[in-house]
Amino acid sequence: MRTVLIALLVIVLSAFLVAGDPGAWRLATEKELATVIPPRAPVEKERIETELRTASGVSDSKGKFIAGVVLITAGYSAEGKYSHFFVTQVPLEIGGVAFKPGDYVFGSKRLDDATMEIKFYEAATGKFLVAVKAAIDPKKGPIHSLLIAPPENGKGTIKVGRFVFNYNLAG
Repeated sequence: MRTVLIALLVIVLSAFLVAGDPGAWRLATEKELATVIPPRAPVEKERIETELRTASGVSDSKGKFIAGVVLITAGYSAEGKYSHFFVTQVPLEIGGVAFKPGDYVFGSKRLDDATMEIKFYEAATGKFLVAVKAAIDPKKGPIHSLLIAPPENGKGTIKVGRFVFNYNLAG
């Protein structure tokens, strides 16, 4: 009986170890992204349509998300300034600036063949937050409108086209 209990305990503990870190991040599913990304993003005084098929995001074991999507800005005042809607449900740090959980927008501008500048703004107010430089992704791979990679050891990447920049989980 004692041997059976020990074997059962080993099996249960092994299951927990195989399950991995309960705080681990993973890619979000399309269905999950549809619950996080609004069909019309609140940007300043407008509600700009989003292109859900371009959405990308990650989720942790607590159901918190970091996600983004391309905005359909034609005909809106945001055209040229913002190209993406970005939502985080956890504190982040991008380019040395703290991002509280909330809604943000960003736009990009090519600086040269190897560098792009990404400017982040608060979605509700349009207040400028930070400009970060994104470099051509050395890993190459497929080109996505937006690809948010799950953080490992608190550090992750966001890829816009062929260009990539870092983010960090905060607090």
